[in-house]
Amino acid sequence: MSTIDKIRELKKQRDAVILAHYYVDDEVQAIADYVGDSFYLSKVATTVEAETILFCGVSFMGESAKILNPEKTVIMPDMQADCPMAHMAESEKIEKMRREYEDLAVVCYINSTAELKTYADVCVTSSNAVKIVRALPNRHIYFIPDKNLGRYAASQVPEKHFIFNEGFCHVHTGILAEHVRTAKEAHPDAEILVHPECTPDVTALADYIGSTSGIIDFATASAAKEFIICTETGVLYELKQKNPQKRFYSAGHRQFCPDMKRISLEKVADALESMSNTIELEEETRLLALRPLERMLALGN
Repeated sequence: MSTIDKIRELKKQRDAVILAHYYVDDEVQAIADYVGDSFYLSKVATTVEAETILFCGVSFMGESAKILNPEKTVIMPDMQADCPMAHMAESEKIEKMRREYEDLAVVCYINSTAELKTYADVCVTSSNAVKIVRALPNRHIYFIPDKNLGRYAASQVPEKHFIFNEGFCHVHTGILAEHVRTAKEAHPDAEILVHPECTPDVTALADYIGSTSGIIDFATASAAKEFIICTETGVLYELKQKNPQKRFYSAGHRQFCPDMKRISLEKVADALESMSNTIELEEETRLLALRPLERMLALGN
């Protein structure tokens, strides 16, 4: 029996659904029931009927699925797959900002630990951050943990006062403006599509700035035939699936997340067989983290 056949059989036995982020390897995306960005997968996690959710991504994604679905079993193919940025904010700094600004909203990127979410007023993703921040009644926004997504949101909502945390995504900050310019010189007809986790000098070069799903939708709708993609290269799988006649280039940098690439078909099969890599959260933590996620889902819709 092949690994793929084994996964299909185990899915039936475990009453499982497989969710996969765009950044995992192609063959994992191919066997998933749902593939998407963080916001899409968060919404899907609240609607699936299966008793088991297998989340092909990093730990904060599995935590979010468990926060939203406490009655379901949430398992991960690799418990070591983590997001460094998800830890890049401090509770002490959050409390300090609350003391300094009376009218403050702590806006927490979904790319964060469950513990960090407990300190937030609302969560956001790269696809809905601007919309949600604009909808908040608060003037002062403390944006955690990613400073680059925060700066992009601030540029789109100038009427708000932002305070930025110092967190970052090592993949996106590793894409330099010089890389993008070199790629543009090599492909002068290509449109530049940039994730807002990139630094401001890179987003300044973009023809489009948006989430992974936004990048896919833009490239699919565009009349252009060539694109320079400034995000994790796992997104190229879906881009090529939807646009086989178009050409996609990286910015010439090692644009991959080693944690996302820890997920393999073999680990998916092993997780479904053993059912041992389960996400567990203290109920108090889950309930505190649930509030900003529910507010995100309400405002994001």
